[in-house]
Amino acid sequence: MGEVTRFVSKAELERARLIREARAIYDSIFPPDDRAATERRERSEER
Repeated sequence: MGEVTRFVSKAELERARLIREARAIYDSIFPPDDRAATERRERSEER
């Protein structure tokens, strides 16, 4: 009881998908030097 379900629009889902796809392409061209830097970037995206 008291659970809140957050509405996520199709546009927001598409935007997140495109960002993940672009990041994967970028990382394939410019491999990250430090795994910690990648983890920090992923955590900032989750907000």
